[in-house]
Amino acid sequence: MDTVCSAPAEAVVRLIELKRKFGTTAALDGVSLTVRKGEILGIIGRSGAGKSTLIRCLNGLERPDSGQVLVEGRDLARLSERELQPLRRRIGMIFQHFNLLSAKTVEDNVALPLKIEGRAKPERRQRAAELLDLVGLAEKAKAYPASLSGGQKQRVGIARALAARPALLLSDEATSALDPETTASILALLKDINRRLGLTIVLITHEMEVVRTIADRIAVIDAGRIVEEGPVWKVFAEPRSEVTRSLLGTIRPRLPSEIAARLSQQPGGEAILRVEAAGEGARQPFLAELATAAGLPFRLIHGGMDHIQGQPVASLFLAVPARDAGAAGQFLDAHGIKTEVLGYVAGDA
Repeated sequence: MDTVCSAPAEAVVRLIELKRKFGTTAALDGVSLTVRKGEILGIIGRSGAGKSTLIRCLNGLERPDSGQVLVEGRDLARLSERELQPLRRRIGMIFQHFNLLSAKTVEDNVALPLKIEGRAKPERRQRAAELLDLVGLAEKAKAYPASLSGGQKQRVGIARALAARPALLLSDEATSALDPETTASILALLKDINRRLGLTIVLITHEMEVVRTIADRIAVIDAGRIVEEGPVWKVFAEPRSEVTRSLLGTIRPRLPSEIAARLSQQPGGEAILRVEAAGEGARQPFLAELATAAGLPFRLIHGGMDHIQGQPVASLFLAVPARDAGAAGQFLDAHGIKTEVLGYVAGDA
C-alpha cells in the first residue's frame, strides 16, 4: 500500500531530499522542490546537470535511491508498478521528438491514453475532437503524422498529453527541436492552456528564453543540486549562482567585444559600469537623476530595459569619467541600483 503524506494544500508536487546515483556519479544529490497548483515552473540546467533523471523520477520511470517524490500527496517512490498506473494518468508528458505513432491518425494518437484506459470509442472521439480544437488542429483529425509540420506534431503531442485530464503536465525539452517562430507559438499555447485549465506545468529545458517567456518560477539545477530558485523576473534580475549567470549570458546584454577587449584594471580614462535594476528600482528615473541631481556625467554604451512577468528589468553598461566612478556607484547604490565597475578604457568607450 502507498503512503499518503501531508503536504501544503497548494502543492501538486513535492520533492524531498531526492538522491539518485549511477555508479559513483550523483545524478541527483539532495533535490528538494515544491511545485504549486496552477503554476508553470521552469527547471533549467546544462546538459548532464540532472534534468533527465529528475523528470524520470517525476513520472515514476526512475526510482530514487532515497528521498520522496510526492505527487498530489502520494509518494511515487513507495508505489508498486501496479499502484503507479492510475497515478501516471494524472501526469501528462510532452517530448522533444513528439513520440507520435506514425501508423495512427492524429485523432487516434490523441485518444490513445483513453483507449489504454478502456474508454468507449465515442467518448474517445469526442475528447480527441475537443482537444484538437483546443490546440488549433480540428481539421487534421484524419491526417497522419507524416503530413504534419514539427509544430503541428507537437500540438498533437500536447493534445494527447491532456487526454486523461492530468493534474500535472511535464514538458521535456518540448521546443528544442523547433524553429524560433514555431517555438513561440507552442509556448503561447502552453501558457493559454495553463490559464484556461489551471493546469500545473513543469518545463525541463536548457533554454533561458523558454523560461523567460512563460514560466512563473525558475529552478536552476547543476551537478544534481538546485543551486537557485525564485520568481523568473527576480532570478533574471539578480542571479546569485555562476551557473545562472552563465545561462543568462545568451539572452542578457553583454558588453560589446570591442570594448571588453580594451578593458584594463588600471584606473584612468573612462570607467565601464554594469548597472542592473529591477522592480521599483527600475521604475525610477535613475539615469536622469544621475546626471541632474548628482551632476555626474555618463554615457550609455549598451543595454536596455526588458519586462518579465510585468516587472521592469534593466541591464545597462555606462561609461563615466574614471574620477567619478566611485561617486556614481554610491549614488546608484543608494537608490537600490546594483552597480559594478568592470574596468577602465583609455579614451572613449
